[in-house]
Amino acid sequence: MKNLNKIYPYLLVIAGFAIISVIYFYPVMQGKKVFQSDIAQYIGMAKEQADFRKTTGEEPYWTNSAFGGMPTYQLGANYPHNYIKKLDSVFRFLPRPADYLFLYFLGFFILLKSLRVDTLKSFFGALAFGFSTYMIIILGVGHNAKAHAIAYMPMVVAGIILVYQKRYVLGGLLTMLAAALEINANHFQMTYYLLFLLLVIAVYYTVQYVKEKDFKGLGKATGIFALAAVLAVGANATNLMATSEYAKYSTRSDSELSFSPDGKKAESNNAMSYEYITEYSYGIAESFNLIAPRLFGGSNHENVGEESPMYDFVLAQGASPAEAKDFATSVPTYWGDQPIVAAPAYIGAIVFFLFVLAMFIDKRKIKYAFLGGAILSLLLSWGKHFPLLTDFFIDFVPMYNKFRAVSSIQVILELCMPVMAILGLQSFFKAEEKERFAALWKTAAVTLGAIVVLFVFKGMFRFTGGSDSMFLQMYGEMGPPFIDALVAQRKEMYASDLMRSGILIVLVAGTLYLFIKNKLSELTAIIIVGVLMVGDLFFVDKNYVNNDSFVSARQADLPFEATPADEHILQDTTHYRVFEVDGNMSSARASYFHKSIGGYHAAKPRKMQQLFDYQIAKNNLEVLNMLNVKYIIQKDEQGQDVPMVNPNANGNAWFVSEVKQVNSADEEMKALDKLNSKEIAILNKKNFPDIVVKAAFAKDSTATIQLKSYQPNHLKYESNNINEGFGVFSEIYYPKGWKATIDGKEATILNVDYVLRGLNIPAGKHTIEFKFEPEVVKTGSLISLVSCLGMMLLIGFGIFTEVKKKRVE
Repeated sequence: MKNLNKIYPYLLVIAGFAIISVIYFYPVMQGKKVFQSDIAQYIGMAKEQADFRKTTGEEPYWTNSAFGGMPTYQLGANYPHNYIKKLDSVFRFLPRPADYLFLYFLGFFILLKSLRVDTLKSFFGALAFGFSTYMIIILGVGHNAKAHAIAYMPMVVAGIILVYQKRYVLGGLLTMLAAALEINANHFQMTYYLLFLLLVIAVYYTVQYVKEKDFKGLGKATGIFALAAVLAVGANATNLMATSEYAKYSTRSDSELSFSPDGKKAESNNAMSYEYITEYSYGIAESFNLIAPRLFGGSNHENVGEESPMYDFVLAQGASPAEAKDFATSVPTYWGDQPIVAAPAYIGAIVFFLFVLAMFIDKRKIKYAFLGGAILSLLLSWGKHFPLLTDFFIDFVPMYNKFRAVSSIQVILELCMPVMAILGLQSFFKAEEKERFAALWKTAAVTLGAIVVLFVFKGMFRFTGGSDSMFLQMYGEMGPPFIDALVAQRKEMYASDLMRSGILIVLVAGTLYLFIKNKLSELTAIIIVGVLMVGDLFFVDKNYVNNDSFVSARQADLPFEATPADEHILQDTTHYRVFEVDGNMSSARASYFHKSIGGYHAAKPRKMQQLFDYQIAKNNLEVLNMLNVKYIIQKDEQGQDVPMVNPNANGNAWFVSEVKQVNSADEEMKALDKLNSKEIAILNKKNFPDIVVKAAFAKDSTATIQLKSYQPNHLKYESNNINEGFGVFSEIYYPKGWKATIDGKEATILNVDYVLRGLNIPAGKHTIEFKFEPEVVKTGSLISLVSCLGMMLLIGFGIFTEVKKKRVE
């Protein structure tokens, strides 16, 4: 009974999290789903592998539907012995995206409990963290992997803190499992940023241990972390190893080319340019969005409502009330420094107030570790606006230059500030009355002072954005008055949101003051503060992700509809590729229906992206021929898709009469400028120094290579040639995992024409097969199995130890 009473509050908390998650996303109970733009693109990219999996029950690990062909390692591939993924599915039992919101809550609650925060305060703190606008908006646009990784961050931090608190068994097991789940989430940028916070926390505790001369305890903690890290990494070995392997051939790796598409010398071979890395840099002044949501206009598609300058402006132009109302639902009010913003990164005025309160009243020095993490995160999020720090990290901190959108590092701040806020709230109720009053008035002075200063300096801002010039051109004579109305709208939002934050701060300060004066009980004061804190964020979130974000399950699961052009092309049952001109290399719509040379991915195959930039974008049709692009989808004058047949497509495979050998990637790319790909193949001999390839071949007009059977991971051809020949296959060359055989005997696959495969083929009639059997999956799966067995043994040992300890007590 005693144990039940201990567990009962936690069961209520978990049930509360589940109910609140479903209430916020209540259309999921009607079978609806959030339409997530990124997930729609993912569905397009993964369609072929999903169909193959459904038909055969096997995993292909390769798709030919995107970028001509690529591994599916970053497209939701299922690996053997991935038991961490099964464990993760236990936590994510709710319909998506309610499952991620529940995980936000649960992870942060565990973190606060590790810091010995009361259950009720931990409950409200978890809700405040989960309802931060950034956490909600990434669910709205489909950054599921990012949300997934963020949700497990607090659990990892909790495990680390418990170990440093010398709760070795519980902390070690939590660190191990949480780290494994964090890595399994498969958003390495978020996990990488988490390491910065963990480093700050580790430095803080190391200093404490050294001061106490507890080197034994420090060594024990370090050993536990090392073991937990090894097993967590090992349990995810397949994905980590496969991702690492693919990264070397993706746009995240360095370029081999020394010149840019315009022919000029490349400034750097780094695949991620400085401009690309820092494109999404948070404005320094824009950081005040953390305490007042729409200081910089909110988003690029803001719903300003009927009581707004923009609504009045549209009415004044002769529009009907219905038209004005419709226009007011999506106004480009954002005027900050980032290209596109779906919602402001608002942590809450009350969270900010309690964060400042913690600085005055919380006695625990651990707050400085979280403060340090928050400050570092904020400074790095400024990116190009704070080059002193950003340039140092890009140039000297390992891996930092492999990630873009530096503004997203603010997730660390959005974790640290709510932690400090709840620590401040708990410390307030534990402090003496004099301390409470002194801390309260100082906090009110600082936070309300910040609001007043922002009001006073309103005149320093011009309220104009980088995209305003586009609107001036777009609207012609109406451009200037439109911009005037837009500026008026932005000024109103600036003032109204500052006022709103000021009122919330006054309400919370007043509530805590009434507690000091014994007008309110502690429980009542906590509930009032908690409801105000969560309600503030809840209603801001609803401006950006609400019922309108949901569509029918069918529309979400089948995001693309075949056009007449697609249906016409699909009547052709041979194997070919499609190029959708309008989609370029940044849309997976064509991948949903066809084998496309385009696609949508954060880490595209590097050589295919280069082929597009250096050749296809310059209308080099011969490159489309060698890629076997049989159909080109273009728009007509009415904006309708039209399928254009390319009669010169080379087909699936062909014999060439000459192999031209070059000495560098530069020469290989330039050789494609003027290439008769049906007769000549380009081979960079630098990549194959030990392979002998003849320069010329007798090519008979009757020589053929025919594709006899197709699966994404298994291609079977039949060649017929009276002479020895060199065959080129319109399949993307990838050096890891693909194996070729001629009549069952292994053959060496050569990389020709920059992206394609080539084979030396003996005279006569032969069966040629390509199979994708990645060793990285086999090796990684074995490591995962061994690691998971090790984790299970440790969990069993931990349970045994804790039970034995309780019996002794």
